[in-house]
Amino acid sequence: MDQASGLRELVSKKQIQKRDSNFITIASGKGGVGKTNFALNFSYLMANQYNKRVLLIDADFGMANIHLFVEADAKRNMKNLYNGASLDEVIQKADGFDVLLGFSGIDDIWELEDTTAQTIVAQLEQVSTQYDYIIIDTGAGIDDRIAGFLRASDRSYIVTTPEPTALMDAYALIKSMYNIYGYDQFKIVVNMSKNREDGKNTYNKLRISLNKFLRIDAELLGILPYTNSLRQSVRKKMLVCKNFPKDSYTVNMKRICESELRIQKTSSENFWQKLFDFMGKSE
Repeated sequence: MDQASGLRELVSKKQIQKRDSNFITIASGKGGVGKTNFALNFSYLMANQYNKRVLLIDADFGMANIHLFVEADAKRNMKNLYNGASLDEVIQKADGFDVLLGFSGIDDIWELEDTTAQTIVAQLEQVSTQYDYIIIDTGAGIDDRIAGFLRASDRSYIVTTPEPTALMDAYALIKSMYNIYGYDQFKIVVNMSKNREDGKNTYNKLRISLNKFLRIDAELLGILPYTNSLRQSVRKKMLVCKNFPKDSYTVNMKRICESELRIQKTSSENFWQKLFDFMGKSE
């Protein structure tokens, strides 16, 4: 590299805008409610429709499958960081947004030296400032790792469906997080609803239980229908919002994105440090 090239690269790095990142965790009480599909299409629209810099993180420890929808290399994942790779080598380009795969490797964190964990935290914090939104797709249900992501996030979207067991499990997840950790930054997405009335009825059942038994509120973020285009897209591992821009699922997903854009940011300082602290790797 000549001197001029080096200077241009240095100037370019200095010109990278540090963004006030929003950390949103996507979770569900029950599997099979369309959570990952939601995370993918939400990320796609925020990046391509609303011109936001988005990093989608696959933190599903049991069913990590985001790479199948965006044709990413599953071997380029978080575990590479433990062997000295940089985040730039691990983060991959998708359809207008970036993806970070294989956070399931976090299991190994218990075996890491504290200095190594802190090096990874420092990399993650630095990279995060390049994004407007960090979207984290967790597994279904609740365990210590999922709780860690939820607790560290600015807010969490809980995806449920009108199915009674999905609704009951969504309530159980929220109840656990509130009773154990006092965390209540939840917003509700009702997926696979027959129509808007069905979605509203589903949300109201959850809202009433939260108010009555926990005395907390969780705002309805949006209602998404179960359309033929969505079924077709999931079967073919495609993004419905990319391939069917006029489908009612896409139209309603845009409304959710616009609701998110109206939210006033609170605080997400030291997200990664908080997460690693929750997982037992504090300094």
